Order: sequence, then C-alpha cells, then structure tokens
Amino acid sequence: MYFCVEIHFRYWCSFGPENYGEGGTILPSRKFRLNTRNRAARPQSMRGCTCHFAIKRLYARPSLLLIIYHERRHVNKSGFICHGPLDKDAIGPGARRVPYVGSEIQQQTMSLIYLGVPEENILQTHIEGIQRYCSSDAKVDSLASQYVQKLGMIIKRSTHELDLDDQASIRMWVDRNKKSVFFYQDSTETDAFILGIQTEWQCQQMMRFGHQSLLASHSSFGVSKLKYPLHTLLVFDSMQHALPVAWIITRSVTKKDTLKWMRALTDRIHSIDSTWRISGFIIDDPATELDPIRDVFACPVLFSLWHIRRTWLKNILKKCSNIEVQREIFIQLGKIVYSIWSEKNPMNALEQLFQDFVDQTAFMKYFKSFWVPKLEMWIDSIRNLPLASQESCGAIEAYHLKLKAKAYDDVLLDALQRVDWLVHKLTTELHSIYWINLFADESGSFPEVKAEYIASTSWQKALQIPDEAVHFDNNEPRSAKVASQKDASQMRTVWNPGSEFSLCDCSWSMQGNLCKHALKVNMMCGARKDFQPSLSLQSFQRALLDLWQKPTDDSFSLDLSVALVMQMQERIQHVAELATSDGIAQVAEKLPIQWTRRRGRQTATKRTSPVILPRSNRSLQRDLTPTKNRKRKRLSTFSG
Repeated sequence: MYFCVEIHFRYWCSFGPENYGEGGTILPSRKFRLNTRNRAARPQSMRGCTCHFAIKRLYARPSLLLIIYHERRHVNKSGFICHGPLDKDAIGPGARRVPYVGSEIQQQTMSLIYLGVPEENILQTHIEGIQRYCSSDAKVDSLASQYVQKLGMIIKRSTHELDLDDQASIRMWVDRNKKSVFFYQDSTETDAFILGIQTEWQCQQMMRFGHQSLLASHSSFGVSKLKYPLHTLLVFDSMQHALPVAWIITRSVTKKDTLKWMRALTDRIHSIDSTWRISGFIIDDPATELDPIRDVFACPVLFSLWHIRRTWLKNILKKCSNIEVQREIFIQLGKIVYSIWSEKNPMNALEQLFQDFVDQTAFMKYFKSFWVPKLEMWIDSIRNLPLASQESCGAIEAYHLKLKAKAYDDVLLDALQRVDWLVHKLTTELHSIYWINLFADESGSFPEVKAEYIASTSWQKALQIPDEAVHFDNNEPRSAKVASQKDASQMRTVWNPGSEFSLCDCSWSMQGNLCKHALKVNMMCGARKDFQPSLSLQSFQRALLDLWQKPTDDSFSLDLSVALVMQMQERIQHVAELATSDGIAQVAEKLPIQWTRRRGRQTATKRTSPVILPRSNRSLQRDLTPTKNRKRKRLSTFSG
C-alpha cells in the first residue's frame, strides 16, 4: 500500500482553444496572399483549435511520462479542420518556402530591437536562430532580412492609443490579448478598476522559480504620478535577481479586491500544475492585507525594509546639506528600528532624534507630517513579521530602479494619466528586457548582456569584492574602509557597519541606493562577534523564542515547536558550513550515512487510485505478480 502522487500538465495547440475572429465566428483561412506590409496581429491566428494533450508523471517513477491525447486532430468545436496542411483553404504550397520563426526567435528579435542593438547584429542573430530549423541560402537570408526590417518598423510605429478614450482603449487591448490577462474588472460605481497582466513567459517563470520558493511584492509604484498605481509580483531566479511575473494595475487595496485577483492568478497556475505552491510571501507595505495572502497562498509572510530605508535616505540627502548631519540622522533612524527587539522603547529613540536635530527644520517637518502618524503601523509590522534578507532587498530595489527608468524615460506628462500607455510599456519594453536578460544568462548568448544582467544588483557586485579589500580599524569601530577595484589607492568609507542602515560615501549610495560597499562590509560583519546581528537575524531569533515559549500544558504545541526549532537549527548549520567551506564535498563527508531499502521492480505496478485496498490475499498476490508483457504494454502507451 502506497500513495501515487502525480504531476499533471496540459498543453493546447497555439491556434486555440480561443477564437478571436470577428463576431465570434470561426476565423477562416485565407485562400490568397495579402500583398500588404502590415503584419497580422498574433491574436488573429487563434482559430478555436481544440487539439490538446496532457502529460502525467508519477513521483514514484519520475523517468517515465504518460502522454494522453484528448484531441489529436486540429479541428474546431464543430469538427472541421481549422488550420494546418490538411486545411484545403490554406494559403498554399508557397508558405513552405517561408522560414519558420518560432515564438522564442520572435521574442529574441523583439528584445534586441528594444535594447537598441544595431540591425546588422540583430539580423545575424535572427539568421542563426532560424538555421536550427532550415538550411541557409540566399532566399532564406533575404526573407530573414525582410522580417527583421518589418518587425523593427512595426515596433517603431506601434502606439499605445488604440482609442482616444483611455477606458475604451484598455477594453480593446484586453480583447486582443486575452492570453496575457488573468483578471480584468472595469471601473463602475461599485467596483474598482483592476487589470491583472501575466504573459505566457511570465507564467512559466512563476511556476519555475516560484515553486517552493519566495514570492515578493513590489507595491504602490507611481501613486502620485500614474493614473492607477502599479503592483508587481516578483520571483527570484537562480542568480537571485528579481523577475516580474505579474503586473496588477489598480488603486484598490481592499481585502475583497485583493482576494479576487490573487485567486484568479493562483487558479491559472494550478490549472497547469496543481502541486505548485510557494514557501513565503514578501511584502514591503504594512498597509497590505495579510488575510488574502494567507488564505490564497497558505504560506508565511515576510517584511522587506528596502522601501523605508530608501525613502528615509533619499529625503535626508535632499533636505539636509551637511554630510555629517546626514550620516548621524540616518544612524539614529536605524536605532529606532533596532530598538524594536531590545528592551528599549522605540519612541524614546524617536524623541532623542527630535532633540538632537531640532535645527534641521526641513527634514523634521517632513518626518513629523509624513512618517510620525503611521510610524506605529510600520513598527508593528516589523515586530510581528519576519524580515527579509538584504539580498532580497537589493534585488527588489534593482527592479524598482529599472522600472522607474523605463516608465519615466522620455515620457510626456499626459501619457502618465493613461493606463494603455503603462500597459504598452510593461508588455513591450520591460518584458523584452527581462526576457533577453534571462535568455542570455541561461543560454550563454550575448556575453555583454549577460555580464550586465549579473551585475545589475548591488549584492552580486558585492560578491565580486574580495575580502582583502575590506579594512576594519579597532580605533574607529563606527566605520570601515573598502578599497576600490578600479583604483586601489581610492578608499570608500562605510559608516555604521553591520547595520541595514549603514551609509557609504560613494556616489551610488549618495543617491539613496543600497551600494555594494555597504553590503560587502555587512557580509564581513556577519562573521564577527564585535558587531550586532542584522535585523533579519534578530527577527528570526525572536521567532525561535516565540516557538520555545509555548504553554507547557499544551504538549502537542510544545513538541511541535521543539521539532520546528531543531529542524531550523540543523538547516542553518548546514547552510553555514557550506558557506564557509571550500566545497560541498567537505560538508558531505561529515553527514551520517543513511541506509535505504532497495525498492524492487514490483513497486511499479499500475494504480488506478491513490490508495488501493485489496479484497483478499489472492487478489493482492495477483496484483503484485508482474506479467510477462506488462513492460511492453506500458511502453506502448508512449509510442502512440
């Protein structure tokens, strides 16, 4: 008796199952070629094809796949052939001479155009891509050149305004891009405007990097500039870069509306993989409703400090002119946050800030009017939720900077108040940039793009700084020195080392960003006992203490708390050993040998339900006895 858990994936033909023809009728094939320079939009190729199949894989036998065709023929709901070589109304044999351009090659070419790569390089890359499907000759090269020029012209002439009315323009975009919209709610007197965007590539990355991993929220972008704020869901790839996997455009943050689009998003993911789930959800705004996250994702919620740190530092640099005063105010603000886990009252540190810097009227006026009314809400969220690491904070900040640069670069003021302009920016330029970055990182193509993508976060830049470049002075414990990699004679000073509120004198940090020098110093301080632990470690220690302090009369809760604490402690020790050792072999040698029972071939018997209870011993013996041709029958299911 055992459980057979399976993974189920369903794949549809690219011409269905939706039908985007005029009036809802079946889109007929063209009997002639259109002599026009305008390329038909991709949604117009949807002809209601019902061809689809499912793939099942058992956890017990991961090397085998079961392919189940629900509909082999490329027919519509009426049973008629709607596309393909069997369609008598197709364009004709002339289409066979056109080189195949798949979605990957098309997206690659579009991304290179958006990046501003010269046309000669784009054409060479495009030809190399189509050569994987056909041989290269003068005809193919000519058609490829025409395709690249035509695609570049389409992108150059494309506009976000499908209609003069913004609301009507968005409705038209939603109708034309149904596969990229997971939730849409038009604004009425009772309902708020909500538009959830997720492309097929974003859905794949969310399933790939989000499963059993973290999902982060970048909320409230463009509150004061855009017509509707932008909410982004992020996952972290293998290099711990933040990838946008969903965009939600809405002004509503109510529990009811948040629950709507979250359920629609997870339903879309679970329709492809029912076993998909995340391990944690990171938020950056204490006003975020936690109940929808816990109800839909059923995972712990973490809090990120990147937003409050960046906002405080930028306003200090803007409203205070003295460098020493800037440094001291930022350090004092850090003491307010650090006092949350100590016996000191955070409000005492706040009063000390008001007394010491009473002469800084510009900053104090801003801080009292904007932050003091909601400071208690931020302190409660920091105290009650585990804190995310500085690595994730740096990745989210890197996405924020890239989004800000693309959204506000050479834009007219009236365009900011149109939703269709924002949708056009996200689904074309920003989407293409992240696609080509991940493609270059994983395929090894475009070395310059890959190098720029790897160094796009301050954390990755900090990893490139050797430990010998960091110098600590025992006579000056409030600062550390970092030697520049370009000029060894130039030193950067990091004040308040070991703290999330450390400040560097480099130009990047003076713009309010989290710089590589501060992160490198904090990495070094983590192994030194003369520096205080990071905020994320202190919040984690508080969570462990809360687990230990369960009531002793509840034996089950106490045993569960002890088991969780011991499990987390063991995992932390393994991670720490792996980080400090020269390789994984040294850690593996210290692990105890675990003997496992060799599983026989009889366990691969077919099961029709998760648990099978045999009726008698004779039926059990007959079920476990392998027949002579069972393996041949099992393999025959894949050949068809």
